[in-house]
Amino acid sequence: MADKVTASAPGKLVLFGEHAVVYGKPCIVTAVDQRLYVTVTKNGENAFHLSAPDLGLTAYSKTIDKLGGEGLPTGVRFIEVLYKRFLNDHPQTRGIDVVTRSEFSSSFGFGSSSAATVAFAMALFAVYGVEVSKQELFEICYQTVLEVQGVGSGFDVAAAIWGGTLYYVSPGKVVEQIKTGELPIVVGYTGIKADTPTLVRQVAEFRRKNPKTLEGVFNQIGVIVDKAKKALEEKNVTLLGSLMNENQQLLAELGVSSVELDTLNQAAVKAGALGAKLSGAGGGDCMIAVSQQSYGMGYSVLGIERSQKQNKNKYINIDKVRTAINQRGQWLDVKLGAEGARLEAGS
Repeated sequence: MADKVTASAPGKLVLFGEHAVVYGKPCIVTAVDQRLYVTVTKNGENAFHLSAPDLGLTAYSKTIDKLGGEGLPTGVRFIEVLYKRFLNDHPQTRGIDVVTRSEFSSSFGFGSSSAATVAFAMALFAVYGVEVSKQELFEICYQTVLEVQGVGSGFDVAAAIWGGTLYYVSPGKVVEQIKTGELPIVVGYTGIKADTPTLVRQVAEFRRKNPKTLEGVFNQIGVIVDKAKKALEEKNVTLLGSLMNENQQLLAELGVSSVELDTLNQAAVKAGALGAKLSGAGGGDCMIAVSQQSYGMGYSVLGIERSQKQNKNKYINIDKVRTAINQRGQWLDVKLGAEGARLEAGS
C-alpha cells in the first residue's frame, strides 16, 4: 500500500466490427502506443480533488459523501462514478487527489474516457492495496461506462486493460489476443470529433425500424471479423484490405460514415492502400488504411511473401498513403498492439 500511485492505459482503435459488436457480434480492437496517465494520492481529507486539464478540468473538488449525482461535468463523470462504486465496496473516510495527463488529444477518438477510467481504477485499487484481477478491473470499468453513457460494448475498456490486438465479444464474453506482429496500417484523423453515444443510438433506432435489414448487415460484419482474424494471423495483407473495404461499405449502409471519412478513405486507396475504412463509431474521428508495405512485418502481398531485394520498392507505398491522408486530414503517427494498463515506476 502506498500514499501515491500512478497508472497508465493505452488508447484504442477498432480494426473491424464497429456497431455490430453492440449486438453480440465480434470485433477486432487494438491498443495504440499513446497513453493516458492517472496519479492518485491520498489527501487525508473528506474530499475528492481532480485536476484533468486534458479533460477540461483544472480544479474540481467535492466531499466524498456527495460523489455522483446528476449534472456531472463531462471530464469528471467516469472517474467520479467509478470512485463512488469503489467506495461502496471499500468504504473510506478520507479522500484522494487525482491528476491526469494524456499523450493524445481526446478529440482523436482513441477512447480517452475508457483509458482514463481504467488507469484511474488501477491506481485507485493499488493505492488502497486492494488486489484486483484484469477481469474484475474490466467489470467495474465497464459498469461505470454503462452507468455514465447508457450504452457501450466494452471493447475500448478491454483494449485499455489487456492491450495488444483483441478479438472481442461483448460484454467481455471473449477477450482473445491475436498475434499480429507489427501491423501495416496507417491511421488518419478527419479533424471532426464524433459523438459515440449518439451514433450508437442512431443505429439502434435504425435497427428498431428495420430489424431484418440490420440483422443481415450485422451478420455480414460478423463474418468479416472472423475472416479478418484469420487474415491477421496469417499476415495476409491483401485479404485485410479487401475486408476493410467490405466492412466500410456495410458501415456506410448503417449511415455512420461521413464525407470527411469517405474523402480520406478514397485518398488512401488512390495512393495505393489495399483497403480503408472508418475506425470507431463513425461520423468523424479516425480512419485506417492497410498498406502494401510488408517488409520487416512478415505480411504477404497477394498471399505470397516478397523478400527479394529487387521487388522491395514496388511494395513500399506507406509514405504515399500517409501523404495523401495529410493532404486532406491528419496522419497520426501511432503504433498499434501496444501494452495494456500498467502501474508506472515508483508506484
